[in-house]
Amino acid sequence: MADRIVIAGAGVAGLTAALSLAAKGSVVTIFERAAHLQEVGAGLQLSPNATRILRSLGVLEHLERDAVQPQAIVLKDAATLASLARVPLGASAERRWGAPYLVTHRADLQHALLQRICECPAITLITGAEVLGAQFDSGRVAVKIRHDGVERQEFCRFLVGADGVWSRLRSIAGAKESRFSGFVAYRAVLHLGAAGHPAESDIVSRDTVTAFLSPRFHLVAYPLRGGAEINLVAITRGPDMGRRWADDADMALLAAATAAAAPALSALIAQAGRWTAWPLHEAEPSMRWVHPGGLVLIGDAAHALTPYAAQGAAMAIEDAALLAQLTPGTTDIGPALVLFEEVRRSRLARVARRGDFNRFVWHARGPVALARNLVLRWRSEERLAADLDWLYGYDAAAAARPEG
Repeated sequence: MADRIVIAGAGVAGLTAALSLAAKGSVVTIFERAAHLQEVGAGLQLSPNATRILRSLGVLEHLERDAVQPQAIVLKDAATLASLARVPLGASAERRWGAPYLVTHRADLQHALLQRICECPAITLITGAEVLGAQFDSGRVAVKIRHDGVERQEFCRFLVGADGVWSRLRSIAGAKESRFSGFVAYRAVLHLGAAGHPAESDIVSRDTVTAFLSPRFHLVAYPLRGGAEINLVAITRGPDMGRRWADDADMALLAAATAAAAPALSALIAQAGRWTAWPLHEAEPSMRWVHPGGLVLIGDAAHALTPYAAQGAAMAIEDAALLAQLTPGTTDIGPALVLFEEVRRSRLARVARRGDFNRFVWHARGPVALARNLVLRWRSEERLAADLDWLYGYDAAAAARPEG
């Protein structure tokens, strides 16, 4: 058996893992349950800790023509629209963290990854094929596949579970299903200049990521596809919608949550047209990500995060880079996978704490909100950027190297 690896799932985590592992000499087969890879989701943010890896894999050259490089992250008060803080990005981010900060449509990132996979003969992508389970024996994994109505086994050195927040492979590692966080993401895309939409907006920009902060919600706006579109994401508490994506939003709930917004922001929300609602699920922090016989969970299958640090895609990309560093040529895969989990767990815990902090600060009210505003206005752009060095300057591949 060649150094063959099987990946379940062709999302950002699975596709990036395939490229990373193939770059280290492995033969990779990706099994994707969907018959066709469809455009799911809307925008996402790719900070330098992720784009550094995508550049090393040759993905950025396919992505940069569609992505936008914002010049700053700007925080504003949702009720007054007053600017509270600004973190410089653009060329400043590249100089500071060694790679660009990009915003892009999820479908554009998926397309860029697929373009690189098509250029890599060591990777095979099979759609309409579901990974049902796995058995572990004597250094190899027998993966049970259902494809075209027929069940069969595929053998590999180890199996990568990249099958998302509602992973079916978690149970093999002894983990539980994800849990509803109590929050819902409302998403819409504003097509600037299209019929029924404004040619420009005074409160959102084609070259910044803007976050509007309020006790009951926060809304993030940033450009997509050369600035022709503005991605809007509003996060607020909401009802459990079950385990499904992209239902049409209950606009009465969204309107109630954003009732305290400035009139111009309320008008922007109304102008965006169709909003979809996405339940935000989290993985249990204590769950296992590894079966030492030869299974590792990555991305949302392992550590689904709520989006307060905008690191969901970046963490999946980091997972892929570290996994490829730790596993080439390893005959006893168990210790390598356990080390992967140890290294990634400490990193994810810190990122999750940052997300919890952002949620608290962004949704602050009363005296806490007043104190927040004073502190943000007092801190310089340089200091705000320095606070992110540990996050954006992180080298996932280097985390596998011994110190000294």
